[in-house]
Amino acid sequence: MSHFNGGQTEPHLRNAESVATSNPDLSSDASNAPFIKQHLVKQKNGKRKGDMNLEEMYSSQFDFGDEEDEDDDSDWDPSDTILECQKWFCRNCTMPNIEEDDNEFCNGCLENRLSGILQRGYLACSLYPADDPRANENEVSHKRNTASDNLTAVGFDERMLLHEEVMLKPHPHPERPDRLRAIAASFAAAGIFPGRCHPIPAREITQEELLKVHSLENIEAVEDTSHVLSSYFTPDTYANQYSATAARLAAGLCFDLAAAICSGKVKNGFALVRPPGHHAGVKQAMGFCLHNNAAVAASAAQAAGAKKVLIIDWDVHHGNGTQEIFEKSKSVLYISLHRHEGGKFYPGTGSAHEIGSMGAEGYCVNIPWSRGGVGDDDYIFAFQQIVLPIAAEFDPDFTIISAGFDAARFDPLGGCDVSPIGYAQMTQMICALSGGKVLVILEGGYNLRSISVSATFVIKVLLGESPQESVDQVIPTKSGLRTVLEVQQIQLKYWPSLEPMFSKLHSEWGPYVLVKKKESKKEKKGGAKANAPIWWKWGRKRWLYRLSYRKKLS
Repeated sequence: MSHFNGGQTEPHLRNAESVATSNPDLSSDASNAPFIKQHLVKQKNGKRKGDMNLEEMYSSQFDFGDEEDEDDDSDWDPSDTILECQKWFCRNCTMPNIEEDDNEFCNGCLENRLSGILQRGYLACSLYPADDPRANENEVSHKRNTASDNLTAVGFDERMLLHEEVMLKPHPHPERPDRLRAIAASFAAAGIFPGRCHPIPAREITQEELLKVHSLENIEAVEDTSHVLSSYFTPDTYANQYSATAARLAAGLCFDLAAAICSGKVKNGFALVRPPGHHAGVKQAMGFCLHNNAAVAASAAQAAGAKKVLIIDWDVHHGNGTQEIFEKSKSVLYISLHRHEGGKFYPGTGSAHEIGSMGAEGYCVNIPWSRGGVGDDDYIFAFQQIVLPIAAEFDPDFTIISAGFDAARFDPLGGCDVSPIGYAQMTQMICALSGGKVLVILEGGYNLRSISVSATFVIKVLLGESPQESVDQVIPTKSGLRTVLEVQQIQLKYWPSLEPMFSKLHSEWGPYVLVKKKESKKEKKGGAKANAPIWWKWGRKRWLYRLSYRKKLS
């Protein structure tokens, strides 16, 4: 294993808290599991959701630990037998389930406890264990190689599976090696890779290449983790002795894939890599991310001759690291679609008003959803009304997709509702840009079945297959339409192509979706108080305050 600094150094550990998540519906599956809900308890430390980091949010909803009873315990007998709740964790979604004789299925995702998701990916039937003949009934006819095949490259290396959390915790970490195993199994079972795609040899990225996007301090901090068994950058961002190597391999694969696509050796590519990267900024690792793979790929494309690079990030979390790295650059356009909810959703960044800086205003385009449950129609509508017009005006030479699949249906963290077909449709629209020079880089996604089927649908589009459904009739939700109009209004100053679409949408729907809420009585009350001298409220003229100001509010 190669290292940038050969000496034995002390591990560089950062204990800074991650920006908290405030997701009221962390798992779309949880609402379908009343049996599990009966056993959910609050966290022992009494943290509010707004004070939790991403991992605490994920674990707390499934916490089966004991909690002190706030009721009167005067009749408690310490000699009573304490019954411990035995549980097992679903290999598909990691949700805990009560150990019972007849409990073969996950109460959250309904996956069989012994399903073959890791052997055959999403093609393994979820109803049967892996050794049941019926589990392999979903056979697919492998498409024979055509002239367009082998023009799509895939980057993958099994050494990235060695990056995993070592410390035992009450709940498995969502960013786990099985994520890659499930997608790789799906590709293999469908005859895609190995088979129809060209493999890219793996190599570890160099320090010189990383310095184009990260500070030396950050690079050395990641390297220091190779000298200890377990370490943490933030409470939810772990590392073990193999993590630095995995991060270098992931970044190296993305760098080489981008270079190969830009040089014309391959048409497009899929980087099946981990750890993910879009939260990693110039100086810090966070949000499960160590090196920013998309930023590395963009720098490789520029080194290969691409003057303008487009990064489209559809991960459910905002790519704060990618935005930070390129927010002052006019040669890289960053567009992100993510849950935001007024900054309450992790990592809290990515409002529509974050547009870039230092002369690069308009080169950060954030489409922040105001709620969970966002599905295909809102995403496709945002593509049609914002992403594609701006991208066409920018006219990129190379396009990167930060492809997190945690906005997928049934993801335990994202709480959204994008289908595999929805991802395929977005990919097809993106492939019309930059002459088809597109690199898809895996980011998040924590339901194995959801990410494996979504990734397979995406790579099939890269191979030239068309989605099964068209996107002609798209009807957004009211909140989705409101978000699109707000983003258009902010960005049309920098992208004139948005003007006709904004004018049409605003004339038809603006008065309906952009109407301001009426001031509440409390707000009016506060406004009236603000107009009166403060000493009137508490001093000798308090009677005049009540008469002149309080009375007006009645």
